[in-house]
Amino acid sequence: MGVFLLKNRGKVMRLGKKITVGILGMGVVGTGVAKILLNQSQLLSERTGKNFHLKTIVDLDWERDRGVDLAGVKTTTNFDELVTDPEIEIVVETIGGIEPACSMVRQALAAGKHVVTANKALIALKGEALFKEAQENGVELRFEASVGGGIPIIKSLREGLVANKIKNMYGIINGTSNYILTRMHQGGMGFDAALKEAQAKGFAEADPTLDVGGGDAAHKLTILASLAAGGFVDFNAIPVEGITELTTLDINFAKSFGYVIKLLAIYRSDGEKLDLRVHPTLVPGDHLLAAVNNELNAIFVTGDYVGDTMFYGPGAGQLPTA
Repeated sequence: MGVFLLKNRGKVMRLGKKITVGILGMGVVGTGVAKILLNQSQLLSERTGKNFHLKTIVDLDWERDRGVDLAGVKTTTNFDELVTDPEIEIVVETIGGIEPACSMVRQALAAGKHVVTANKALIALKGEALFKEAQENGVELRFEASVGGGIPIIKSLREGLVANKIKNMYGIINGTSNYILTRMHQGGMGFDAALKEAQAKGFAEADPTLDVGGGDAAHKLTILASLAAGGFVDFNAIPVEGITELTTLDINFAKSFGYVIKLLAIYRSDGEKLDLRVHPTLVPGDHLLAAVNNELNAIFVTGDYVGDTMFYGPGAGQLPTA
């Protein structure tokens, strides 16, 4: 058994310039980003050769304790203090939704700042215009965490699988729905009871409509399909069906034939046409996707050269998404 000494471990490698960051929104994900930038600063420096400095955070509520020491970080309710600061090069948008997030992202891009976002609705619905604005201003708009949380599926499609034509993708990309379906399958629970349990454990929002109705998965499918197909896909053209009408009878019927029911985001391409949809799907019990349970996510991707691959992990949560 070999033992290897990491000689440079513990030394900060100051090879590049300081990169100053601002965060827009200090909710669950924004707090996670702040924790990583502050607590993992040495590791980030060692691995990138750059020194990331968190300078400013914008949020409307500074009464709540986020459990992170923000000494030395400017906290404000005024977005202008962030977007007009010439030192800030990267803006991390974590407020979610379309507005005011879209207007703020546009302001940041126009000010010559790179933007990083986990906002799937924003990218799915406004992405084409925002990417054009980023290009015109010579900056980057990055969105890795918009699909799959901590799963590096965006980078894999853009870089790792770039030599492949993507033939199929089947994704479990909504943790709320997957948790509910898991409890219905494994716990014999009805939809309403499983939803209440998911809410109690923090896996479902107070208003879960976007999740259980399939809209959240459709936003994410729009992003994946646009990357795989090499062009922008119209979110409104995707047929969507959620899980709200599923009953224990449906679950037991599927089980009797050796299947499980999963809410799948489906992408199929024959090279000319795309077949995109989101709906509950019968998955054979021996398929890898059948074993993806609770709040976890997975995307099964088939490329013409690489064959079948699967990307699996936490699809949401403070630190995985951050």
